[in-house]
Amino acid sequence: MPSPCSRGCAVADGDSIRLDRFLWFARLAKTRSAAQAIAEKGTLRLDGRRIERSAAAVRVGAIIVFPLYGKVRALRVEALPKRRGPPAEAAQLYTSLEIIAPRNVDAAESEA
Repeated sequence: MPSPCSRGCAVADGDSIRLDRFLWFARLAKTRSAAQAIAEKGTLRLDGRRIERSAAAVRVGAIIVFPLYGKVRALRVEALPKRRGPPAEAAQLYTSLEIIAPRNVDAAESEA
């Protein structure tokens, strides 16, 4: 008899996890439905690619960039979650990256 999680509900046993599950487990979204909405809105980028589906695979080392609460968040995935634990545990799953806006070339030339 197959285990109850044989249909894909097991988490982080392999080398990837669904994007919506990662956002929810990492406590970047309050509910899994909210995580799916973030992923399917089309404003999220995973390793530079625009994502429009919540089932996209997230791996360790992936860069995720998306708008959240009026700011743009950029994260590097450091570990895949085994469960939706407390906030301190969730914070260890990713590293926040600083976003540097590109310099305006025309303004730089006029200053020189």
